[in-house]
Amino acid sequence: MKASEIIARIEQFAPAELQENFDNTGIQIGNPEQKINGILIALDITENIVDEAIECGCNMIVSHHPLLFTGLKKITGRNYIERVVMKAAKHDIVLYAAHTNLDKCVGGVNYEMADRLELVNVRVLEPEQSDEKVGLGCVGDLKEPMNEMDFLDKLKNTFGARCVRHSALLNRSIRRVALCGGSGSDLIMTAKKAKADIYITADVTYHKFFMAENEIVIADIGHFECENVTKKIFMEQLSKIFPNFAIRISEKEQNVINYY
Repeated sequence: MKASEIIARIEQFAPAELQENFDNTGIQIGNPEQKINGILIALDITENIVDEAIECGCNMIVSHHPLLFTGLKKITGRNYIERVVMKAAKHDIVLYAAHTNLDKCVGGVNYEMADRLELVNVRVLEPEQSDEKVGLGCVGDLKEPMNEMDFLDKLKNTFGARCVRHSALLNRSIRRVALCGGSGSDLIMTAKKAKADIYITADVTYHKFFMAENEIVIADIGHFECENVTKKIFMEQLSKIFPNFAIRISEKEQNVINYY
């Protein structure tokens, strides 16, 4: 099977044209016509992930986060990006990423997060003008309201978060939940307009928490914790169409952020 066939299946589900302007979805390294023997799925592409692919005989890595965002003027091995490029090229490993297109598509990152929280009446938080079914974030309702501390516990357990950074609790029930996987603090005001009781995302900076203004709870569960769900999405989509192909989720990937 060629890499291009695998990519076509992914982009049928998460069209590349959905990606944001800053993004670099698609092949990072390799020839789309290369024959693929096995696929390793990861959130990020690091040296450890490439080593794991080599060990398990996979010559394609499918990730959520692109390895390359900007051009490389030199490839000398001075940082992990250059070392990954060198090692992947040396071992003929194709690197492919589906990033913001997987965030925005139906059934993508945010829908998966909403599903894990068992939300109902789920819709896109900030839909595209051309299609309200796709866009950034999701908003939905809990089947039954929960008090704030119980819901924070649910967040930690559902996404394996070591901690949840949050704005002031408001001593009221959580019913409507807005969320955006990854760095979604730009949608805080959108979540407030959607009348959400809580907004879940990651990478919220200090001053962004002031935007809660006692109207909403802002909860930061961590970038890795939000988007680790992408591995399941890739596995389900690829295994449906290639049921007998060698596809595996990385067993060695770890969150780059540690907590003391």
